[in-house]
Amino acid sequence: MIDAKQMLTIAVLGGTGKEGSGLAMRWALNGYNVIIGSRDPERAASRAVEMNAELGGDYLTGLENGAAATQADLVVLSVPYSAHKPTLEGVKDCLAGKVLVDLTVPLQPPKVRTVHVPEGHSAALEAQAYLGDTVRVVAAFQNVSAEHLRNPNHVVDCDVLVCGNDAAAKADVMKLVEATGMRGVDAGPLANAVAVEALTPVLLYINKAYSVKGAGIRITGIE
Repeated sequence: MIDAKQMLTIAVLGGTGKEGSGLAMRWALNGYNVIIGSRDPERAASRAVEMNAELGGDYLTGLENGAAATQADLVVLSVPYSAHKPTLEGVKDCLAGKVLVDLTVPLQPPKVRTVHVPEGHSAALEAQAYLGDTVRVVAAFQNVSAEHLRNPNHVVDCDVLVCGNDAAAKADVMKLVEATGMRGVDAGPLANAVAVEALTPVLLYINKAYSVKGAGIRITGIE
């Protein structure tokens, strides 16, 4: 477990996207060293400059995915499911001994409001199977709307379900959740990511049915 956030460098692969960039800005403002990762290093650097201008300071840097993952203590994967395996293939050798926080949901366009269970049962389980035991995969943040994250000053009224097989890795991710202003809930082993990922298309359906943006979840009965 990592004790001091000032010592922790986070690489957000897919950090140029809406959800990844929203989380990256919140972590940067809370004292973490944050690297924006992208397949295109120029795009990563450009996006980091834009985000720094928005935040009013020199908070983030941008690098190619492999370089970002190499320099990081903890890696966050925030990409569409179609890019999930290719991204992992590109950084696998950089992840040994590290925690990978997988935000991926196996959506199948155009039916993004219908639950799709992939061959490996969940994106997070597929990541763990591909990367092996030297990488501690934790599933989190799948049910948080990018609409809420894009403004780092916006209070997100949503819980984050955290699944993983390593207690220390889950504890580190719980700290990251707290830094975003949300509450983390230990949702059990990584196998439970099947249910957590499946909640996202349900929430997307609710958004459309009730004409809302960013429906989320809240676990009741916890003090």
